[in-house]
Amino acid sequence: MAVQLFEHNAKAYQAAVKMMQQYGKAAIVHPTGTGKSYIAFKLIEDHPDAVILWLSPSEYIFKTQRESLLRQDPDFPLQNVRFYTYAKLICCTPAQLQEIAAQDPAYIVLDEFHRAGAENWGDSTQKLLALCPQAKLLGLTATNVRYLDNNRDMAEELFDGHVASEMSLGEAIVRGILPAPNYVTTVFKYQQDLARYQNRVNNLRSPGIQDVNQKYLDALKRALEQSDGLDKVFAHHITNRSGKYIVFCSGKEHMDEMISHVPQWFAAIDPAPTVYRALSEDPSTDKAFADFKADNSDHLKLLFCIDMLNEGVHVAGISGVILFRPTVSPIIYKQQIGRALTAGDSATPLILDVVNNFEGLSSISGLQDEMTAAVQRLYANGEGDKVVTDHFEVVEQVHDCRVLFEQLQSSLSSTWNHYYSEASIYYAENGNLDIPRRYKTPMGLSLGAWLQLQRQIRSGTCGGRLTQQQIERLDSIGMRWDNYSDLAWTKGYEEAEQYYAKHRNLMVPANWKTADGYPLGRWISNKRTEKLAGRLDKEKITSLEQVGMVWDAFSEKWERGFAAAAQYYAEHGNLIMPVTYTTKDGLRLGVWVRNQKKTYANGTLQQEKAARLEGIGIRWEQNNYDFQWSEAYAAAKLYFVEKGNLNVPIAYTTADGIALGKWVARQQYARNNPGKSSCKLTPERVALLDKIDMQWKKPDPWQHRYELAQEYLQEHGDLLIPAKYKTDDGIWLGRWLYEQKVLLRKQSPKLNADKIDKLRKLLGEEPAEKVG
Repeated sequence: MAVQLFEHNAKAYQAAVKMMQQYGKAAIVHPTGTGKSYIAFKLIEDHPDAVILWLSPSEYIFKTQRESLLRQDPDFPLQNVRFYTYAKLICCTPAQLQEIAAQDPAYIVLDEFHRAGAENWGDSTQKLLALCPQAKLLGLTATNVRYLDNNRDMAEELFDGHVASEMSLGEAIVRGILPAPNYVTTVFKYQQDLARYQNRVNNLRSPGIQDVNQKYLDALKRALEQSDGLDKVFAHHITNRSGKYIVFCSGKEHMDEMISHVPQWFAAIDPAPTVYRALSEDPSTDKAFADFKADNSDHLKLLFCIDMLNEGVHVAGISGVILFRPTVSPIIYKQQIGRALTAGDSATPLILDVVNNFEGLSSISGLQDEMTAAVQRLYANGEGDKVVTDHFEVVEQVHDCRVLFEQLQSSLSSTWNHYYSEASIYYAENGNLDIPRRYKTPMGLSLGAWLQLQRQIRSGTCGGRLTQQQIERLDSIGMRWDNYSDLAWTKGYEEAEQYYAKHRNLMVPANWKTADGYPLGRWISNKRTEKLAGRLDKEKITSLEQVGMVWDAFSEKWERGFAAAAQYYAEHGNLIMPVTYTTKDGLRLGVWVRNQKKTYANGTLQQEKAARLEGIGIRWEQNNYDFQWSEAYAAAKLYFVEKGNLNVPIAYTTADGIALGKWVARQQYARNNPGKSSCKLTPERVALLDKIDMQWKKPDPWQHRYELAQEYLQEHGDLLIPAKYKTDDGIWLGRWLYEQKVLLRKQSPKLNADKIDKLRKLLGEEPAEKVG
């Protein structure tokens, strides 16, 4: 039996095949539940004799996808499919990766390809793809953007933006591909939230401002006390009392806690519900999952799981999902919703969204916005007949509570801005925010206590929340987050421990900051100063020495620099290097060598050190520029002899490491911008460069690529440029032409009238009629 694709997947498959033929790669971004895996199965069916590598986040996902397929067609041809997990590739040696690539795959399927952006998984996946340059690449995911990873777009990184089909979860619901759910929101364990906000109100210090916010908080407390508990919410909305529900938890401890409440929360629905547990590290999970799927009893069935069902796995006959969400990324949130939504299912699933913080109640608004945008886009494209539903109802069990919470948030935000304004005034008058804790403004505002509170909130020792924007605003007026309390020592020492664990030393550069912005370099420097001044107690000295603290940092750094210089000399026979040269372990050796020359020149370099450096070939002439210029010119001359021109791609580097493309560009810039470049371009050097046909004026990049496309058309008779085609000067001509077609189709202002006419002529289209 042939693979039968839904209409939306059939169109996506056809577009992907065409795109892979043209560019060698294609991504499909469809929401969870729409049957994406069958697109890849269709590819396998259409190429039964081709070897296909299938990469997936877990064996469990592929196993369930395979079982679903074979239930429909037991004879489906899977014999040439080679399955690997992204995690398994990490464990492969280079030789083992070579063995995988030696299977000569015609296609590689990247399932849930956003996961290939993970630091460890991504590196090994990229290595395998590099070993299979002829294989066409098909990617499947529900969300190509890694929201918690700097919003990286993996469709751009892995597929150069070649997305054959893209559909949001909202659009799938609007078009009736996925069923519109009954969506219920509520909140639990709100006492922790209330305590956190009570702490914020208590720390406002200013009586008038504190009273206003306390009234909002008291009103919120009363509304929550009068709202229904989870037992009543579940009893009211879980109408299928023998249904199957997947319950998502954040971790094993969280799962255990949620299961402990089952008798209390679900007693009104079923006094004896059947509870199943699914943990990826539990060997009994496969049986529990299979039993859950096969269970057709009259009891309520609850499958508690953590993350193993977030993506790629569907269960038939699901009545709904219950999301217990402390915090969650947009990707995981949509994947968990998707467990209740399946293409072709006419039932109306139930989604119970139970959050433990008020901010989480607004998550559903993103999905509703997607639906609104999809409706508008379909009508604008003349496809209004595809709109099956334009909304779904959201039942807010704590609507009044959310409104009160938003009022409290708004009031607290207004209070924060009031304090910030006073802090800005203080900074403008004094040039710093070094304010004693007891300081009050002339109007009686406890500004010192408020600033200390902001430090405590950011460090996590006090309840509350600081947004990144608020942190940056305080930074802009000189906020010092590291005070001189025990908290500062604990924070600094923890960061020092982490640095030592990674680098095996505490030779931290003075300007070094951690990933979250902590100034560790400055903290280490301060500790050395405090010890020298006798202000650092013995316990702290011992603690730092246990993680590799070197108190005489200058001497230690010199020895490290000399060792690296000696290694460089052993490999190159000299100490001539660019000032930007950095060793593999991150030592800026070029800067270090330059500093030794400066110290020698001003007579402050110790004689012993000077003698040691002379022993490894240092040249005390402070500037090696003449030598380096001559070396680069020789490489340029050789390039001219081989190529007949000096049109060097900017990224071109010679076999012996000379960045020739950048060097040529610097000469051009120096000639065209006298006085603005550090490059010393004498008349003699200009004459030498003229002899090897230096083009001092760079050609227009757009015109250059246009002429290359004309040459390709003249030589080949068409513009069907392969995805792998690259011109002699390193230009991906096919990609450039595709981008120009997109700009032309969108009538982008990036194309002026002249470029539009040239492109139309190149593509064999009629020129646009000129108005007037």
